[in-house]
Amino acid sequence: MSFLLLGFFTGLSLIFAIGAQNIFVIEQGLKKQFVFIVCLICAISDLLLIFLGIFLFHYFDSFFTPLVEIIFNILLLLFLLNFIWAKIRENKKEVKIDENNIRISFFKTIYKTLGFTYLNPHVYSDTVFFLGNFSKNFLVSQKYLFGIGASISSFIFFFALGYLSKYLSDFLMNKKIWKIINFIIILFMSFLAFYVLTNIFK
Repeated sequence: MSFLLLGFFTGLSLIFAIGAQNIFVIEQGLKKQFVFIVCLICAISDLLLIFLGIFLFHYFDSFFTPLVEIIFNILLLLFLLNFIWAKIRENKKEVKIDENNIRISFFKTIYKTLGFTYLNPHVYSDTVFFLGNFSKNFLVSQKYLFGIGASISSFIFFFALGYLSKYLSDFLMNKKIWKIINFIIILFMSFLAFYVLTNIFK
């Protein structure tokens, strides 16, 4: 259960950001246009990429000699430090949400959702690299629980974002709330960075 919760909170920390994909989901919710399919595509895509990362790092387990593992742990630590720094700077960002009710077709909505998902390099760094790399030394059962936890966080997050879009759009524009959220995420990610650092020097 602890690995399920670790996966859940790690996934939630990674996904909780002011990004193009999240803003697009909110806009679709405000416009009440194909909200379910947009949320479903985003959540399933995260699930696939999360387990792709976990299985890739599991499949190449024999590749991880002590030197290679140190290198990957250093890369993981650099990713975390960069993520923490980005969270510190994020409070300065201004968010613009398009509430104009311009209707687009079902298939165009799907194409746009896939574009915001799979053409976003942060999606791959967060799911495939970070979650896969972070869980590489877990037991197989722990990897499954970790991946399931991270996937659950994506489903809850995207569907909440889409269907509670009016409240969450106001919430997103509130800098004080973002500062509190980012502070919590920074603390959690700092703990993970310390964990990775101890693995480098163990």
